[in-house]
Amino acid sequence: MPSKNGKKRGKTIRVPALEIWQTKNRQLFSFAIDGRHLAEIAAVSRVRRDEARDLEGYQRPEVLAHIAEIRKYLESEDPVLPNSIVIAFDKSVKFERAKGRKPRGAMARQGTLVIPVPSAAANEPKPGWIVDGQQRVAAMNGADLESFPVFVVGFVARDDEDQREQFILVNATKPLPKGLIYELLPVTHTHLPSTLRKKRFPAMLLERLNFDDDSPFNGMIHTPTSPSGAIKDNSILKMLENSLSDGILYWFRDPETGEGDPDTMLAVVKEFWWAVQGVFPEAWGQTARRSRLMHGAGIVSLGILMDAIAEGYRRVGMPLQDDFEKELEPLSDVCAWTSGHWEFRNGERRRWNEIQNTSKDVRLLVDHLLGEYRKAIATSF
Repeated sequence: MPSKNGKKRGKTIRVPALEIWQTKNRQLFSFAIDGRHLAEIAAVSRVRRDEARDLEGYQRPEVLAHIAEIRKYLESEDPVLPNSIVIAFDKSVKFERAKGRKPRGAMARQGTLVIPVPSAAANEPKPGWIVDGQQRVAAMNGADLESFPVFVVGFVARDDEDQREQFILVNATKPLPKGLIYELLPVTHTHLPSTLRKKRFPAMLLERLNFDDDSPFNGMIHTPTSPSGAIKDNSILKMLENSLSDGILYWFRDPETGEGDPDTMLAVVKEFWWAVQGVFPEAWGQTARRSRLMHGAGIVSLGILMDAIAEGYRRVGMPLQDDFEKELEPLSDVCAWTSGHWEFRNGERRRWNEIQNTSKDVRLLVDHLLGEYRKAIATSF
């Protein structure tokens, strides 16, 4: 018999539910359930890399302080959680329609949702994955409550990619770490908002730079799945976006899509940054606090210098590492990445670590690097 309060019956949970078909391929369920049972039927798929460095999962690690705050609130005198938990179910869940015709004009059908409860002892997979609400579910699971009914919206996901797509679309406008969204974009192929669609290709280039064995940035870019990286993902992303819109990578783009052959583009980027490592070895591989080269201002300004150098070679072929090193060498005496002072062309003098990742300081550093580069070219003739 169906259970009106959603209690377990054998190896299933049966709950009264509404079935809604938003499109001919999208079946959704809306139902209420004791929030303490959600951990039995739905798991959190946390983002991580497998041994082959492929992306798995899609959610950020639990924020313990936030969970504690929610739990404290739930244990208060009169709590309310009006927002629905969103769960992506596999095809093992079944909807049993109630007898009788659907009323004319009704957009939902009544019935019972039958959710299998896996055996914890047998380590069986759970039928659901939490797309939105992992913090609330964790808080309810540990709260001192007899029961706490919550609303749930569930849908049947086609596969793991479908889950990731829905996670991005649900969370893109929320205050989630941008790095998590960007890291998921390369493996997401659904129709996305234009702002995210524009980020997908540079995010894929960033992923390649962080995980290609022949990349100077291998393992050095800080992302949710690579937290030990010294360089902020947003700094690399900004450098790539600048080059794609106004720099050397622009010439390799498809004007219709804004994308292009990643191997051709990355070849130029890798050769340049290997040269940077060769010319400024003492500043490479440090933290941003110890080296302004690894800082956002350094990464973005050097990226613009890369575009200027490569543009000079474009008609004869892309420069290789040795070519870039030859062009960068004259700048080694006018850069203060880790000590000393910057002597800028406008007469301003700054300690090495007073350069900040602001648009004003980036412009100051770009003008300095481009000016010194052009002066070196002029004196070489």
